[in-house]
Amino acid sequence: MASGRQLSGLLVLFCLNAFLWLGLGVGDAAASAAAAADENDESILHSEVGRQNNQSLLWGPYRPNLYFGVRPRIPKSLMTGLMWGKAESYNDFQQTVRYTCEQNEGMKGYGWDEYDTRNGGVQSIHDIENGIDITTSFVKIPGGAHGGSWAARIRGVLNEDTPPDQKTTVIFYVTQEGGGELVAAAGDNEFGYEDDVTLTGQSQGLGKYKLVVTKGEGVQPKSDHPISERWGPGQTVVQSLQYDDSVIWQAKPIIFKQFKEGVDWMVENKYTSDNVPPVWQVFSLTNRPGPGNVQIVQKVFEGDFEFDVLFSSESAGKDLTSADLTREIKEATESFGERFSSVFELKAPFNVDKYKKFGRSMFSNLIGGIGYFYGQSLVDRSYAPEYEEESEGFWEEAAEARARKQEVLEGPYELFTSIPSRPFFPRGFLWDEGFHLLPIADWDTDLALEVVKSWFNLMDDDGWIGREQILGAEARSKVPQEFQTQYPHYANPPTLFLVIDQFVEKLKKTNGTLPAGKERLSQSGSLGTASLDNPEIGLEYLRKLYPLLRRQFEWFRKTQKGDIKSYDREAYSTKEAYRWRGRTVSHCLTSGLDDYPRARTPHPGELHIDLISWVGVMTKSLINIGDALGYAEDVNEFKKILDAIEHNINDLHWSEKEGCYCDATIDDFEENELVCHKGYISLFPFLTGLMKADDPKLGKILALIGDEEELWTPYGLRSLSKKDEFYGTAENYWRSPIWININYLAISQLRNVAMQEGPYKETARDLYSRLRKNVVETVYNSWEETGFAWEQYNPETGKGQRTQHFTGWTSLVVKMMTMEDLEAPKAVEHDRDEL
Repeated sequence: MASGRQLSGLLVLFCLNAFLWLGLGVGDAAASAAAAADENDESILHSEVGRQNNQSLLWGPYRPNLYFGVRPRIPKSLMTGLMWGKAESYNDFQQTVRYTCEQNEGMKGYGWDEYDTRNGGVQSIHDIENGIDITTSFVKIPGGAHGGSWAARIRGVLNEDTPPDQKTTVIFYVTQEGGGELVAAAGDNEFGYEDDVTLTGQSQGLGKYKLVVTKGEGVQPKSDHPISERWGPGQTVVQSLQYDDSVIWQAKPIIFKQFKEGVDWMVENKYTSDNVPPVWQVFSLTNRPGPGNVQIVQKVFEGDFEFDVLFSSESAGKDLTSADLTREIKEATESFGERFSSVFELKAPFNVDKYKKFGRSMFSNLIGGIGYFYGQSLVDRSYAPEYEEESEGFWEEAAEARARKQEVLEGPYELFTSIPSRPFFPRGFLWDEGFHLLPIADWDTDLALEVVKSWFNLMDDDGWIGREQILGAEARSKVPQEFQTQYPHYANPPTLFLVIDQFVEKLKKTNGTLPAGKERLSQSGSLGTASLDNPEIGLEYLRKLYPLLRRQFEWFRKTQKGDIKSYDREAYSTKEAYRWRGRTVSHCLTSGLDDYPRARTPHPGELHIDLISWVGVMTKSLINIGDALGYAEDVNEFKKILDAIEHNINDLHWSEKEGCYCDATIDDFEENELVCHKGYISLFPFLTGLMKADDPKLGKILALIGDEEELWTPYGLRSLSKKDEFYGTAENYWRSPIWININYLAISQLRNVAMQEGPYKETARDLYSRLRKNVVETVYNSWEETGFAWEQYNPETGKGQRTQHFTGWTSLVVKMMTMEDLEAPKAVEHDRDEL
């Protein structure tokens, strides 16, 4: 095939001939042909970068709800999952089996020690209850036309206090949706496989492939019990089954149904408690290999063990071996360590080994939590008039409308996204995702952009994206029914704009520093930074995304607008005011701040300070994007809107008496009233960068942040003032605990003020230095003690609480550790002899 440069040359010759035929000047022809060649260069480059990006990201452990599960970014395709359990007790066997990540399964931490989405990594699982450490190493090897090949090494090491002869059953569960072929080759004997197990398959998206589960290393337990007549000496057994595609994700029910065969056989043959066979033997499957869209590969070990899973794409032209896997694991580990130190250069006092290990773990679990989801979503598009929320008592009417259950399944849709927590929130959350992508974009810009694109591909024609993406039956199995339905009038903080803004800033710094024209375009750069190495690719991405960003912006302004005119409110603008839809007396779930106190009684005249701040974030971002793309007219329009928002934030939400920003509502006399519950809400114009460094109001905001009787603690900023009447009450979700995403915003903005000249520079510097140190140490200490990052942290003790393995936005501590140490330099003590 001709190269891009060769194609450009052919195009130039063709254009020259055409212009000469038409009688045009050669100079004009050459210039036009050169321009056409440049455009063709760009097109070829965009296409090639896109192809390589898709190939590089096709495979991964994209089933984060499992302790280890590999699949491609292809709907209805091959999926795998790892299951294990201690086979020592009939009563406890079912409780010891691990497959899906769960909140309370006797773990002393688990997750990726190092992970790169394009290469692979190593995961450690400390299963204290089962007395074993499981290590899963995963690597990808490029080549061929279907995303290359991949391999995994599964290793189990018993704990020191675990009996050395403990039996562990290990299952590698393989399924293929959407047709195609999946066949297990016959074993070495009728009872199983003494050597490797080979599955061969074929599907539309993957072509032909081979999946080998190696014999590996480990002792197979032996038994002299008569039941051995049923189960032979094979180390590995395979059962091949056929199920409807809609249920094959349910690994545990399917496998335990097969286990029941052994129990039933025992009962039929009148085995009693006097001559009962060993647990591991009863729960060993009979060997029945063949074709089937479900393949259960089971091994039973006594003591430590290790085996490999080798997936080879036929199009790659070479079957993987265990030696290949060993080499690739070593290379992936070495390259990750070097790259992590380069990308995340930890600053004092966090540039010591214990924090480096901590940072690698936090980031690896964030990026290792990326998943691919496919399926239908429950959506209520009834557009019931009650959902307009215009009358007093609207929350009760809206509840009645929701109770009519008018939701239907829509889709299927697909989403490539990171997640907040593998055991508790293994799905996409709109307001979390923007925070997740900030560190990911530092590591791999193009990966972050791919995720952003996936989210915006979910947008409907109005500009709505569902705040919680629960795609398919497997995802819904983790969500209480009352939270499954999505409503097209409900918003969520648009944090993806933060990521786009960060990208635009990087693009502006890169653009102009690289060679122009063909020289620049010939530098394809590395995967992960192609959109920055070749600014035209980045700009083209923004051009395609811009209409979607604008559409979402307009959706926010239309559906979440607040009422200024009806209540004689005095404000600079009669348009820029906003109210979250979906309020109840005790909750405002759509804001992301759930139970944070608002007006005691919801009112259609409410105005929310955090929402107008988020709309300000969107407006600023669109100004930056428009400026980068040269959309001067749009930029002027957005600047007027931003000016109105900044004025109205002060006109409608500032309380001079309380010295902070507040929500607004309408009192019993139909007059405007500010509702001030000091806490995260009060800081939002500051947190979102809408306050200037010399704003006189900033002094009071900084005072609120630094007050130990209000928000300041030795562990981070509490969510609600200690003096507030609702502090620590009821659900106490956002009514005292420390949340890392908001603390990150505070730290970032304190740093911004500290880096500028102004009256509050020194105050901001002091708060920044202390808060950064406090928050990082809070997360680190809890991680060191428990093995987990947590959803939130206790403001009195600093202990992690609520959801464990919350390596979503809690991983922002990695970015905090890379920020400059702005502590005031200590006075230098000179040696007396020097003086």
